[in-house]
Amino acid sequence: MHTQVSPFELQAWKEGDRHRYSAGWKGVSPEFGEITLTAPLPRTSPESLVSEVRGGLLPVASFEVRGMHAEGLKLPTLNRSTLRVGDRMVYVERNRFGATLAQRALTMKYAGDRYRLSALDKNAYVLSREPDDEDPGVRITVRESGRGKSRRLSVRAEGRAEGGDLALGLIFAGVDRSALTRIGAVKAGISRVTHFWTEAAY
Repeated sequence: MHTQVSPFELQAWKEGDRHRYSAGWKGVSPEFGEITLTAPLPRTSPESLVSEVRGGLLPVASFEVRGMHAEGLKLPTLNRSTLRVGDRMVYVERNRFGATLAQRALTMKYAGDRYRLSALDKNAYVLSREPDDEDPGVRITVRESGRGKSRRLSVRAEGRAEGGDLALGLIFAGVDRSALTRIGAVKAGISRVTHFWTEAAY
C-alpha cells in the first residue's frame, strides 16, 4: 500500500567488539514503525559481509558482498554484491566507466518497478522509483550528518511510498557508495588503470 511518508531520522548506534561487532542506525517512521539498519551484521564468514534493514512494516532488505576481498571491508561494496528485499532479488546495473554522477547512478528492477540510485555527494543520495500508468513514482532522499554519537540519517520522501521503496532506499546507507561519487569515479578509474598496467607487466 502506497502512503505519504513523514520526514524522520535514524540515530547512529554500535555495540560489541571486533569479533562480534555490529553498528548502524535506529529510529522510528510515523507510518512504518521502528526501523533498524545494521551495517554490518556480525560476520559469519570472513568472505561475506552483510548489511540489513528490518523492523516495523518494512520487508527485510539485505545487501551482501562475497569474495576474498570482503575480509578487509568495513561495509559491503557495490562489487560482487547481492541485493534482496523480502523474498525477491533486486537486479542492479551500473556503468563503472561513467564520468558524471548521472552516468554512474545505479539502475534497479524490483517487483516490476524500475529504480535509480544517484549520489548527491559522499554523505547523501537519492532513490527514485520511475512513474508508471498507475503511480507518479517516489523520490527518497537520505542524508547523513553530525559526528560521533550525534550522527544521524535524515530521510525525506516526495510522493507516496510503500515498504519496499523505503527498505530499498535505506539499505544503501549501509553500503560503501563511494564509487557513485565524482571522487570515487576518479579513484576507480586510477585503480583500473593501475590494475591493467600491473596485469600487462606480467
